[in-house]
Amino acid sequence: MSATEKHNFRRYLRIFWLIVLAPLVLLLLMVFGAASGLFGKLPTFEELESPQTFLASAVYSSDGQVIGKYYVQNRSQVQYKDISPYVIDGLVATEDARFYDHSGVDLRSLFRVFFETLLMHHSSSGGGSTLTQQLAKMLFPRQTNIGKIKLAFRKFKEWVIAARLERQYSKEEIITMYLNRFDFINNAVGIQSAARIYFNSSPDSLKIEQAAVLVGMEKNPALFNPVRKKVNSLNRRNEVLHQMMKYDYITERKYDSLKFLPLILRFRPENPDEGLASYFREYLRDNFMRKWCEEHPKPDGSHYDIYKDGLKIYTTIDSRMQQYGEEAVEENCRYLQPLFFKEIKNRKNAPYDFRLTKSQAEDLINESVHRSDRYRLLKEDGMSDKEIMKNFNTPVPTTLFTWRNSRHSLDTTISPLDSVRYSKSYLQCGFVSIDPHSGYIKAWVGGIDHKFFKYDHVMEGKRQVGSTFKPFIYTLAVQNGYSPCYKMPNVPITINYDGQSWTPKNADKDDDGKIMTLKYALALSVDRIAAALTQDFTPQAVIKIVRHMGITEPIEPVPSICLGTPEIAVADMVGAYCTYANKGIWIQPTFVTRIEDKNGRVLEQFTPKTDEAMSPQDAYVMLNMMEGVVQYGTGARLAGSRYGFHNPIAGKTGTTQNNSDGWFIGITPDLVSGCWSGFEDRAIHFENMEYGQGASEALPVWGNYMKKVYADKMLNISQGDFQKPDKPITIELNCDKYDKQNPGY
Repeated sequence: MSATEKHNFRRYLRIFWLIVLAPLVLLLLMVFGAASGLFGKLPTFEELESPQTFLASAVYSSDGQVIGKYYVQNRSQVQYKDISPYVIDGLVATEDARFYDHSGVDLRSLFRVFFETLLMHHSSSGGGSTLTQQLAKMLFPRQTNIGKIKLAFRKFKEWVIAARLERQYSKEEIITMYLNRFDFINNAVGIQSAARIYFNSSPDSLKIEQAAVLVGMEKNPALFNPVRKKVNSLNRRNEVLHQMMKYDYITERKYDSLKFLPLILRFRPENPDEGLASYFREYLRDNFMRKWCEEHPKPDGSHYDIYKDGLKIYTTIDSRMQQYGEEAVEENCRYLQPLFFKEIKNRKNAPYDFRLTKSQAEDLINESVHRSDRYRLLKEDGMSDKEIMKNFNTPVPTTLFTWRNSRHSLDTTISPLDSVRYSKSYLQCGFVSIDPHSGYIKAWVGGIDHKFFKYDHVMEGKRQVGSTFKPFIYTLAVQNGYSPCYKMPNVPITINYDGQSWTPKNADKDDDGKIMTLKYALALSVDRIAAALTQDFTPQAVIKIVRHMGITEPIEPVPSICLGTPEIAVADMVGAYCTYANKGIWIQPTFVTRIEDKNGRVLEQFTPKTDEAMSPQDAYVMLNMMEGVVQYGTGARLAGSRYGFHNPIAGKTGTTQNNSDGWFIGITPDLVSGCWSGFEDRAIHFENMEYGQGASEALPVWGNYMKKVYADKMLNISQGDFQKPDKPITIELNCDKYDKQNPGY
């Protein structure tokens, strides 16, 4: 070889190596520049150690079920050991086959992308991002709409972050972080939420074909959405299974059997308005937890956030009893609603009381219009009242509530004004069930459907309580030594107070003029007897005992309180009745037992307040007296063929004037449960006493609920008798003996 040829050869060789090495050197320089922060700030060691993650706070029932969440992103952390191997194997096989061999950046994949994708334009050759790089992108998201040059620099930064993540975490930790952060759409962020929402399962219980569906979504969740893109999802699932076969995670025989399985979902979207205990969860969020977060700072001085901090809120609600309560409310309201629609079909000013004038009915409707969100928003847009009313009278597509289908929704075209009137025509209900010995609320049904009717009728709603107030008056009589067998005349009584006179009348006149025992008078809810006792012991004394039983609402010390004119929440009334079943000790109704942080550290435990309202003897005597209500009084239908209860039950019905409110509170040794039923406006009600009384509107809810509770043997709810006090009872309960001891009356 001549000197010239040698010189040319060396020159070509230098050019060759320059061409080969220059990109590599440039690549190394770019990586070094990214690592040095030349292309922008990199996450610190602390940020890599604890990357910012918004965790949903979970609400747990007493039987261990997650009944709700509060979140910005519906994400819950799960540990590696609690993730099905099918998920992990499928993810590695599909997204990063050399995951366990690289250190964050897979050079082999990068060269494949460079030569096949960029030079040869083979788009099917696959991407070069590793799972660790994808995790880096999730932990420290890119800016949107950045140019190609900035995107390239961003890629270098992600390589550096991926390499640092590999040094900071084990492979198991990286794959766990990835699965906990991935957004599977439909409010399912993380593998735990995805397993529950798509398959009603947990991450460790996913079947292989289910795991493949979720892994398949990693490529493009919207394109492979199993709810909306079932064919795409099925094909993608089979691709994942094929990759698992290719990399020996499953056999070819297994793959051949799995690929023909249909795509079966158990899709359960998480919506604040849907699912168990929606009214309870909203009260817990807006009233209880908001105040708790404001009053409880973290160690760093900031306040807890239920949407981001992954709190664990353990409640007293039993998911099974909650389900039975919601079913019982729906069953009775479904039955009564058509009867009400039939009753008001030809009523003047329907759905309002026919005694109202047209202008009075319009005034009530207009009050609701002015309270509506629609009115407020239109007002904020600058509309005049005249323009707003025109808007309210213009028909628009609307979704209304209905009992006609399981979704409770009816799509129609109606004016917003008629929509308000229509919604007011629906019977509402509030039901709560409490363990009288612990004060724990086991079921809380605040209404018929939270999606359409937001107002909670358990804790927030306060209505006149009617005759359910009478046991408090009889309690005073018992505390003063009166026996249930003590007799009083059912005769007119006139009470003078504040310069006025009042003569109460009985709803039922069949027993007018008769001499009756207190037990019989309470069982039949005789107004005159209750008024006479109130006059004997004074309204102030009645209010005093009521305060000891946990009722704090303002009550005017007037004689008419004996008829139940005070407006009290269902939870407070049922809590007060628990005193009788708890041997005279009032115990505060409680719905949260403890709150933990995301790591399981207990932040606060809750112990209910108590108050000794009466002696165990007086409480037991009152139970005996209220058993008469179910044995032969206004609650006697509980012992009939429809319900067939033969176990000891104490209780009281209540019906307010014009049937505006119907009540029933029932007491058993282990559960005290109560129901209010009525309409949003008191001027809307049944005219027919047969359907409008508490024994029809509220008692059936209690009856249907307790039938389901007793049938569930796992709940172990006693059907036995009430426990007697430890000390001998000095008040005579046997009326034959009492009559012999007290002859003549």
